[in-house]
Formats: sequence, structure tokens, C-alpha cells
Amino acid sequence: MTASVVSGERRARHRRPRSRATFTSVLGELLLTAGVIVLLFVAWQMWIGDIIISAQKNDEGAQMSQQLAEGPAPEPPPLVEAEDGTTYYEPVIPAAPADAQWFAQMHIPRFGSEYNVGIYGGTSRARTLDDLGIGVYTDSKMPGEVGNFAMAGHRTTWGKPFNQLDKLQLGDAIVVETPDGWFTYRFRTLEYVKPTQTEVLLDVPQMPGVETGERYITLTACSPLYSLAERIVAYGVFESFQPRAEGPPSALTDPPPPPAAPSI
Repeated sequence: MTASVVSGERRARHRRPRSRATFTSVLGELLLTAGVIVLLFVAWQMWIGDIIISAQKNDEGAQMSQQLAEGPAPEPPPLVEAEDGTTYYEPVIPAAPADAQWFAQMHIPRFGSEYNVGIYGGTSRARTLDDLGIGVYTDSKMPGEVGNFAMAGHRTTWGKPFNQLDKLQLGDAIVVETPDGWFTYRFRTLEYVKPTQTEVLLDVPQMPGVETGERYITLTACSPLYSLAERIVAYGVFESFQPRAEGPPSALTDPPPPPAAPSI
């Protein structure tokens, strides 16, 4: 017997039959592939997509602010003299927006100088919160009006305009820009509530039947992150109205104060 014949027999003995693909193995591979695709989509939606959408919304907001700045400035309202002798502009109260109608721009310097997000009528996900930006509650008061100017926004996904509500510091500016000018509010406190606690939207938040004559702002979002279990609520109080003819308020031209040092 020659060496080549022996070698051939050995190769024949060591050659194993290939396993045939079964329905179960093919299904398993398909499910594994589908799982990877779903994970990639989730990563895109929650992180990469959010970065892109957020930047896009800020760019759109900057364009809107530029458009408002280039238009003719409305006549400023008369100055009002306070009891201490100082003067101020009485706010020009805008009309309530229709569902999904553009209303104003939101500036929060604590969230960065580029933060400039549109505000629209309504708080439905399908028509406002998912595609447009920040939404105004149906029964909300308007900026500068006595009562509570209340809004909702996403804290995760879809550009997450209210992602950093928990980073607000006492006294931080919350500025609402309309064609007539800028309404500056100052942040006061945070609260976490159940989704059913709609008293946060009252004219005086959490105080039914009480009237103070004050002007509040309330920003709401889901909490904790990636959960619908609670709501995070940020409250602020009205500080001033700056007519467009006077240019942006100092809250937008001066840098925000540094974050407070952690308590020990």
C-alpha cells in the first residue's frame, strides 16, 4: 500500500459530515440578529439620536430668534412706576396658542448658551412633545399673566428639552421669548410628584382656591430618567418683561452664576 493511499484513508476517517441547518437554528440566528438591531435602535434613539435632535432644535430656535430680531420691533408698553420709585414695563400678555401652534422660544442659560427650544400649544405626544418641542398646558395662564404659566417637555428622547431640570440652581433665569419681548422668571424649587397630582398646574401650585396675585412658571417632565413613575416639577417666579425694542435682557447676555458648592 502506498503512502498516498494511507494518507487518503486517514483524511477520510477524520472528515466529519457537515451539520445541516435546522428550523430552530435558523430561527435562533434570526432572533439574535433582530435583538442586535433592536439594541442598536434603542442606543440611537436614547443617545445618538437625542444629540442630533437636540442640536437641530437649538439651531431651529436660533433661526427663529434671529427672525424675530430682524423684524420690526413692536411699540413698547408704557412704563409703570412702582411704590419704591422704580419703573418697569407691564408685560404684554400673548394670546393662548392653538394646539401644535408655535408660541415662543425657551432660553435657560444654565442649560448652555445655545439652548433655544420652541414652545407650542398643547401637551400631546403625537402632535407636540415628540416632534415639536415644549408644550403649553391647555388651561395654562400665559407668560407675564397672574397665575401659573405651565409647560411640559421630554426628559429623555425626542431632543429631551427638560433633561436637566434637576440641574437648576436657585435664582437661575428661565426666559420666554415672544415677538413682543422677553419674560424673565427666576427658578425657586424642585418637587417630585405622582402623575395624578395635577395640583402643580393650579394658579398657585399645590394650593387649591388660593390667590396670591403672583406670576409663576412651572416646568414638568417624567422622572426618573427613562421612567413614567413620577413627575419632576420645576417652579419659578416672574421677575420682569423686556420689550423687544430694548434688546435681550441681562439674563441672556450675562453668564449664569456657577453651580453652588455641595453641602458638607
